[in-house]
Amino acid sequence: MVVGGGVIGLLSARELASGGCRVRLLEMNGVGRASSWAGGGILSPLYPWRYPDPVTELARWSQAAYPELAERLRDEGGIDPEWTRNGMLMLDTSDQVQARSWAERFGYRLELLDGVGLRQCEPALADGDAALWMADVAQVRNPRLVRAVRHALVKQGGLIEEGCEVTELLVRGGRVAGVRTMRGDFSADVVVMAAGAWSGRLLAELAVRPEIRPVRGQMLLFRGPPGLVSRIILGPRHYVIPRRDGRVLVGSTMEEVGFDSTTTAAAREELLAAAVGLVPALAACELERHWAGLRPGSPDGVPYIGEHPEVAGLYLNSGHFRNGVVLAPASARLLADLVLGRAPLLDPAAYGVRRYRQ
Repeated sequence: MVVGGGVIGLLSARELASGGCRVRLLEMNGVGRASSWAGGGILSPLYPWRYPDPVTELARWSQAAYPELAERLRDEGGIDPEWTRNGMLMLDTSDQVQARSWAERFGYRLELLDGVGLRQCEPALADGDAALWMADVAQVRNPRLVRAVRHALVKQGGLIEEGCEVTELLVRGGRVAGVRTMRGDFSADVVVMAAGAWSGRLLAELAVRPEIRPVRGQMLLFRGPPGLVSRIILGPRHYVIPRRDGRVLVGSTMEEVGFDSTTTAAAREELLAAAVGLVPALAACELERHWAGLRPGSPDGVPYIGEHPEVAGLYLNSGHFRNGVVLAPASARLLADLVLGRAPLLDPAAYGVRRYRQ
């Protein structure tokens, strides 16, 4: 049983179904309508060298897997996740020595562009002196990705229960026995907790519990002509993501406000100013939408993946913070490896559940 219907839960369920498991997925609202829908879909951590190495290890495997995954999902169900290699420009070059060292260690292409090279790379960008450029960074359109994975899971025989909120874990004799929901109890020998920002709350009664908290992020969506912006642009605090159809995403705030997912006028003004500051032409584009989502924050940005040390059969795949979409394929594969007793994709020790504070 998988608790949580975001991209992490869906891909985890798909991997387990592919391994021969009978899978039921429980989602308290609609599948993919929380953080997975609200994010930007950049297939790279932002300023990736600023994260611990275990994040890079997951990202690197996922980045290599995404082109084939997107093609297979499109072929299976006719839903194109729109995997697109735009490259990513990063305008904060203050730690370029660290960035170059990281890129060399992990085999990433990274270049320093001067002002002329920057304008050639992205003519829509406001004037700038320099940027770090990663030409291989891609994106997906995350709502389409979620729909495509859902279709594939159902086609594999996975059961999905929407509007089914889990209220309690059922544990007997140190082993998970299932979950309690608003619809009644569901029995299961294995429970995978992939409920995003809500995972910490569902595990709060355990003696060993992960530190997962909600962190609100607000986003804007502009409607522009196709080709207005060509590259993913990352400023010191905000980013711009061009879609194929001309829409442009601008994000994101980082707000510690608990489980409040409402939008605010202050964030709207902040993001509008950031959008025009990065791409002046956005001032003439229609502002189509403004929304907020809750990320599953963790202390170091490294997700929790693996079996709970005190509750047999209870597995976690949560706490991905800002990187759920980019880390999802590798996280799901590693989780399935551990559940199914296969040789793990990566050393699971770095993602262990005992990374917590009392």
